[in-house]
Parts: sequence; structure tokens; C-alpha cells
Amino acid sequence: MITVHHLNNSRSQRVLWLLEELGLDYTVVRYQRDAATLLAPPELRRVHPLGKSPVVVDGKDTLAESGAIIETLVERYDAARRFAPSPGTPEHLRYRYWLHYAEGSAMPPMLLSLVFSRLKKAPMPFFARPVARGIADKALSGFVSPQVKLHLDYMEGELSRHAWFAGDQFSAADIQMSFPVEAAAARAGLAAYPKLAGFLQQIHARPAYQRALEQGGPFDLLS
Repeated sequence: MITVHHLNNSRSQRVLWLLEELGLDYTVVRYQRDAATLLAPPELRRVHPLGKSPVVVDGKDTLAESGAIIETLVERYDAARRFAPSPGTPEHLRYRYWLHYAEGSAMPPMLLSLVFSRLKKAPMPFFARPVARGIADKALSGFVSPQVKLHLDYMEGELSRHAWFAGDQFSAADIQMSFPVEAAAARAGLAAYPKLAGFLQQIHARPAYQRALEQGGPFDLLS
């Protein structure tokens, strides 16, 4: 039996989605973020030393890092290769690239955007507020927002040339890429990015995506 240690509004939602696409049986252990800090509860450290989610226990193996989890589950359970292109093909190279790009390149500016936006609203002494907001505004306008735009422009261009991130067929790379695109929609908006907005519409309509929401609970990246 596969067990998913699932944190609300987190990357573990896409692991549930992959398991639904694969049609595997699994159990979910739910954890809730601290309402004030948005951090994971300390109970997760009993499962993995970093106390992060997702963590998947599959038999004797404890798996962490969403990209590594997705790659491992596909290798173990997708014998028909429905969700990964054949090795040695250009599509497989793209597939592997997007599996790593999602967290290695796309998410850092999204996270910085969240951090500096929250800093502007954080409680602090009145005399420190203008300084903190000034620093946050300068960081956002001078570095973070241009980086977010750079990556959104890049992803939009890629989806203008291919139906899905790895090529013409839906793959687990699209599941991995769903989180940065969801984060961008929540924090930056996709009005100027019709291909990315269409990508979200397509994945939201997938029955397995909807079943994963039932398993994982409400999914809201606006908070």
C-alpha cells in the first residue's frame, strides 16, 4: 500500500493526481499548515527529517521531493508508458527537463513573490513599516517581477509550439508543471498568457485531477 503524507495547499496535491491517473490504491495522511505562518506542522518531521510534504511511503521506501516521487512512481507503475515518453526520444529529453525545471527554475521566483508580498503586509512597528515596504517593493519591481515574467513568457512560448510540455502527449511532466502554473495564476494572473490559462483549463477538466481534489481537500494557493 502506498501512503501519501499530504499537506494542504502544497506540492503533494500533484502526487495525489498522478496516483489517480495511474489508478493505484493509496491512503492519505493529512496535515494542515499553521494558519499564521503557513508552515507545515512539526508532526511531518516524524516521517521525514525536513518536515516537508510530499512524502510517500511505498513499501519499505520513503520517498521525498515531488519530482523524484513522480519519476519513481512512473518508473515503477506505468508499464504501458502512458505518462512518460520512450527513452531516447526528443520527447523524453523534454519530459525530463520539465520535471526538473518546475522546481529548479520556475518555483524560486514564484516563492520570492509570495515572500515579499507577505512582508509588505506583515505586522511590525509603525516606524519600520515604510522601510520594510520600500525594500519589498524594490525587490519585487527590480528583480522578482521581471523574473516571474521571464519564466511565464518562456512557458507560454513553449506551449505555443507543443500541445503539452513534453510534446503532443500529456505526461507526468505536465503534472509536475501544474504547481508553478497554478502558483502563477494565483499570484500573478494569466490574463496575458492564454496558452498557460488553457493548460490549466485542460488539467482541471481531467477526471483524475478532480478525484485528487476529493482526496486532498480544498486547493487554494492564494493564501
